[in-house]
Amino acid sequence: MPLLIKYRQLSFLIPVITWLAFAALNPPITAGMNANNTEVIIHKIIFKGNKITKDHIIRRELMFAIDDTLLEQNLDALVEQSRENLLNTSLFNFVEAEVVSVDGQQQKVNVVFIFTERWYIWPWPIIEFADRNFNTWWQDNRNLSRMSYGVVLKWNNFRGRKESVDFTARFGYNELYGLDYTLPYLDKNETFGIGMGVFYGRTREVPVININDKLQYFKDDDYLMESVNAYIGLIYRKQIYNTHTLLLGYDLKTFEDTLIRINPSFSLEERTKLQYFTLSYQFKSDHRDYRPYPLEGYYFDLELAAKGFGLLENGGLENFYVLTTFRKFMKLNKGFYFAAGINSKFSNNAKQPYFMIEAIGFGRDIVRGYEYYVVNGNNFGIFKSNLKFALLPKREFDIDFIRSDKFGRIHYAFYINAFFDLGFADHFYPGPGLNNKLENTLLLGYGLGLDFVTYYDLVFRFEYAINKMNKQGFYLHFTAPI
Repeated sequence: MPLLIKYRQLSFLIPVITWLAFAALNPPITAGMNANNTEVIIHKIIFKGNKITKDHIIRRELMFAIDDTLLEQNLDALVEQSRENLLNTSLFNFVEAEVVSVDGQQQKVNVVFIFTERWYIWPWPIIEFADRNFNTWWQDNRNLSRMSYGVVLKWNNFRGRKESVDFTARFGYNELYGLDYTLPYLDKNETFGIGMGVFYGRTREVPVININDKLQYFKDDDYLMESVNAYIGLIYRKQIYNTHTLLLGYDLKTFEDTLIRINPSFSLEERTKLQYFTLSYQFKSDHRDYRPYPLEGYYFDLELAAKGFGLLENGGLENFYVLTTFRKFMKLNKGFYFAAGINSKFSNNAKQPYFMIEAIGFGRDIVRGYEYYVVNGNNFGIFKSNLKFALLPKREFDIDFIRSDKFGRIHYAFYINAFFDLGFADHFYPGPGLNNKLENTLLLGYGLGLDFVTYYDLVFRFEYAINKMNKQGFYLHFTAPI
């Protein structure tokens, strides 16, 4: 008990500690400054290959502009930084850049960017499992009847303005229908944007309680839960690397009373209907070299959110939380890289519905080695670390029989890595007699992995992990580990 009390006191400090780490590792850019160096003037900035993307969308990501006077030795670094910014828009598969002297004018240069645009309209097929991830589905049953199928029609870079339109139609085991739209820039200064969406879903099988640190599902021939979600958000991005989002959301959930009989904590006051508003503020500072699989740079985010406000029918739901992440990536030498990250959440101690206290084991909040387990909690903290070696550094090649440069030119890389993770979930209201031994205890996992990275932001991770219980296993993931 004293250890638990100390952790709860410490959990107040987790967002503060993360913020201080972010501030300490965010020094001003001063490298390369030399007053004696030759100055050059940007005469022209030339774009080639952007058949769809508008020029002003590209210029928004550049670290310099026409007529800027720069120190020559800093120009290459700014051009490379701009190239990385453009790759991180996910609008291009390849971006090349070169600096060319203007004939007869030694102090003037042209900067030329050459783009290979992506394919922007994707009717992505949906093949999803009812389980949390591929690993749990593979271990538990591999039952194809527990699959959902459908299509997500994604139109990225709509009208060449970095807009995105997503239409979702998922059938089968868990149904979901929705429309999502993002317009990044509303004003001439390209600082304000807007996002909005609306979704409807229903399911015949619901995770209803944790027993032995694993989700227990209840299934029926009729739909057990229906949900409606709508949101609108205001996006502010004055600087290239920092984004602020203010979001207002609405949720309506209805449940069959069977779920509440199984787990009275599934809803508040055993209500079969909950509806509530969510107001949240999000800040992101993203300085990674390549977002889908970063090797250098850092990332920080902070979210403040409140749910309920004492409005609507929700059993007096009053939930406030702070969610924060910090990740640091660095190159060592001779093909070695190191990365470490902290994610943490602190929420008030008010009682929350079962589905709102997901902590470790959901989404990217996983301690490796515990893929088959879930840990609920009001607060949690996860530390991840990776030491990796570029077994096969990034390479490019052309597939001759594919004529489209959107698919015929490919990049790929392989990395081997060793990892070590820690995690802790603090559950204020643990269910008695459910044998959930991972709540309120330190989790530890470590192992080795092989990562494959290729174009269109695809990542495949094959990992062998061992946890504190000496459970071992092979796992497959589809996102970067940190």
